[in-house]
Amino acid sequence: MTPAHAPVLLSETVAFLQPSAGGTFVDCTLGLGGHTAALLEAGASRVIGLDRDTRALDAARERLAPWGDRVVFAHADYRELTAVLARLDVGPVDGALADLGVSSMQLDEPARGFSFRADGPLDMRMDPTQGPTAAELLATVDEYELADVIYRFGEERKSRRIARAIVAAREEAPIETTGRLAAIVRRAAGGGGYQRIDPATRTFQALRIWVNRELDGLDGFVHDAVRALRLGGRLVIIAFHSLEDRVIKHTLRLLASGEAPDADGCRVRVLTKKPVMAGEPERHANARSRSAKLRAAERVA
Repeated sequence: MTPAHAPVLLSETVAFLQPSAGGTFVDCTLGLGGHTAALLEAGASRVIGLDRDTRALDAARERLAPWGDRVVFAHADYRELTAVLARLDVGPVDGALADLGVSSMQLDEPARGFSFRADGPLDMRMDPTQGPTAAELLATVDEYELADVIYRFGEERKSRRIARAIVAAREEAPIETTGRLAAIVRRAAGGGGYQRIDPATRTFQALRIWVNRELDGLDGFVHDAVRALRLGGRLVIIAFHSLEDRVIKHTLRLLASGEAPDADGCRVRVLTKKPVMAGEPERHANARSRSAKLRAAERVA
C-alpha cells in the first residue's frame, strides 16, 4: 500500500487487540483490509470484515485472498454488527476494531465526491447503493437546517453565511459538482491571504457526516461491539474528528462506570486514559494519521 492508503496506527491497534493467541476478530470498517491483514499476520485465526462500500470490499477481497476462508466479508454498515454476527452464527469474539470516517481510497476518487481537490459529482455516499447524494440533499434543504448542519458537524463559525450562499446559488442552477460547491463556500467564507486549511474543508466534512449519518447510533455501536466481545476481549476505535471521539470517550466511560443505560451488564476497563495518537514518523509519512485518535477498552465481568 502507498502511504496515502496505509492503515493508521497499525502497530498500536495490533498491540491492543493481542491477536497472537489466535481467535476471531471483527474489523467493522474493513476498507482496503490493511488492519485485517496485520491481525492475520500477527496470529488471528479468523477476521469478519464489514464495510458499507462495495468497492472497498472488492479491493479488500483481492488484497486478502492469500488468507482464503480465514476472512469472511459482509456488505454492511458497522452499526449492523449485531445482525451480521447473528446471521453468520458467530459467538463472542476476541476483539473488534472500527476505523471511522472516510477512507483514503474514497477521498482519492473524484467520482465519489468526497474531496474538492479534483472536480467530480457531488455524491459523498460511503455506500453508493443507499440514500440520497449530497447534491440531492442540498437541492431541497432549508437554509436554517443547512446552517445548523454545517455548524454542528463542521464546527464552522461562518455556517449561516455559507448556507445562505448555497441556497442563493442553487436558485441559479443546481449544485451538482464538488468544484462548484467549493467555489461557493470559499467566496462566502472569505478571509483571503494564507489560511492553514482550505475554507471549504469544514463544510465538506459537515456534509459528508450528514449524508452518511456518521454520528447517528455511534454510541449504540460501541455498546453492540462490547456485547459482541468475550470476557477479556478488546475493542479498538479510531476516530478522526472531535465529535466522534467525544461520543466514544463518553460511552466508554459510562460502560466502565456501570452507569450506561441498556448496557445489559456489559462493563469495560478503559485501556487508554488519553487517546493514542500517531508518532511523528507516521504523521510525516501519512497525512491522514495526523487527526487519528485511538481509544481501547477491555470487556470485564
